[in-house]
Amino acid sequence: MYKDLIQARTLIKAMALLLLSSAGTLVSPLASADEGGVSFWLPGQFGSLAAVPGDPGWSLPLIYFHSSVDGEGSREFSTAGKITLGLEEDIDLLLAVPTYAFAKPVWGGQLTLSVAGVYGRVDVGVNATLTDPGGSVLSGSETDSNTALGDLFPSATLRWNHGVHNSMAYLMAGVPVGSYELDRLANIGTNHWSLDAGGGYTYLNMDTGREFSAVAGLTYNFENPDTNYQNGIDSHLDLAASQFVSEQMHIGLVGYIFYQLSGDSGPGAVLGDFQSRVIGLGPQLGYFFNIGEKQAYLNVKAYWEAEAKYRPEGWNSWVTLALPL
Repeated sequence: MYKDLIQARTLIKAMALLLLSSAGTLVSPLASADEGGVSFWLPGQFGSLAAVPGDPGWSLPLIYFHSSVDGEGSREFSTAGKITLGLEEDIDLLLAVPTYAFAKPVWGGQLTLSVAGVYGRVDVGVNATLTDPGGSVLSGSETDSNTALGDLFPSATLRWNHGVHNSMAYLMAGVPVGSYELDRLANIGTNHWSLDAGGGYTYLNMDTGREFSAVAGLTYNFENPDTNYQNGIDSHLDLAASQFVSEQMHIGLVGYIFYQLSGDSGPGAVLGDFQSRVIGLGPQLGYFFNIGEKQAYLNVKAYWEAEAKYRPEGWNSWVTLALPL
């Protein structure tokens, strides 16, 4: 009954990997944690079937991401060398990640390589800009917008299959080549290198159509040379569960947990440790369809956040189209 799912595993695999590699660091202004409320990990970058191996060859997932967050007027953030109050951000991104899966096993698993790129628009507003945490006001309300290219995110993933059990290990880097200016509130690039590594598990039962995925990782961030700000070590966990209601469609829930393990540091970290956390939860829907003789995949999901600390809080949504090449 679920032969379509078997044929489309490589597309889902590519989708999950691209969410990992492209979305993770592309968004400097995205409120997650660390400097400016920003982390390398992008909330929700892993989803259903994240650890399932796929067919060898090329694929091209395209991802549209939207986020809307509000830091409230009483929360302070260090943003591009400034201390800001009442940070509000709206982000729209288009991600494209060429991905290649090797046919020859590596260490008994399937090796997949990808490089993610992003183009998007960021709109940022603050209630006040301060000179220091003591509260000396330089300006009142301020807004900034930026439409530009973001950083690059190469990644490598190994996936293993053992019946209904699937496992994975990944390594991803953030290469700071995106648009960044010290005096701007809205930046697409992070202006610092990052490394992220972790592993995951997917339970996939073709007979019942039930699926569960969990992926955990740690991020090490290098110092931003323009602000002398170094984000702490971050931990993150992405969760997804779904049920196939037909051969083409599955529905379910997605969630994430972000927790910063160590504080921010460097001369630019004038707000102190700034250790952040947040959780998110929401629905998802996936649908398989044919393009000629090959099968494509569309996934839509959304998250609403709670329990945010030292970061803006809001919601984000994803639309992913995984195309076979």
